Amino acid sequence: MTDERPTTLGVLLAGGLARRMGGGDKPMKTIAGRTILERVIERLKPQCDQIILNANGNASRFASFGLPVVADTIEGFAGPLAGVLTALDWTAAHRPDVEWVLSTATDCPFLPHDLVARLQHARISKGAQLAVAASGDQVHPVIGLWNVALREDLRHALVVEDMRKIDRWTARYKLATVTWPDKPIDPFFNANTIEDLAEAERLVSLDL
Repeated sequence: MTDERPTTLGVLLAGGLARRMGGGDKPMKTIAGRTILERVIERLKPQCDQIILNANGNASRFASFGLPVVADTIEGFAGPLAGVLTALDWTAAHRPDVEWVLSTATDCPFLPHDLVARLQHARISKGAQLAVAASGDQVHPVIGLWNVALREDLRHALVVEDMRKIDRWTARYKLATVTWPDKPIDPFFNANTIEDLAEAERLVSLDL
């Protein structure tokens, strides 16, 4: 890790129910013989000082990946914001030296190698409190940089205000948005359906 980038913890949000794939753990689906989760970890490991996995249910199903598995701290399926809050709470308790958490979905096998560096640079240069990724003309609010100091504000939004949409919460803060090109491959391509998995198999050859 370089001294130019603030210490950053990565959280992989694996709370989705994968209904469009017939259920099960979406990140455990395979692309060219490797699980999506394995590909996501490979992309983020060089960029983050530590990685944790946010998942509910039996944590042992992810044991082979060697990551701390942390269940939602808010009961009920409250969506990705609950996973972000869980990561902020875990970081405050276990890594008090870390101020920034990067979140990403676990169905994005082609994440950019400069994801953390560019989000941190944009946040710092714009004096922003949060940063999110975009590609082409689409913002990806699940893929973002979060300040641990905002965790009580987020808890209030989730528990008291029953807020679920990420962009509703991020709209309250100064936000930096960083855009990546979506050609020849969208780095935030996400595999939601069986058809998407087939497309991902085709895209593997284009991935650099």
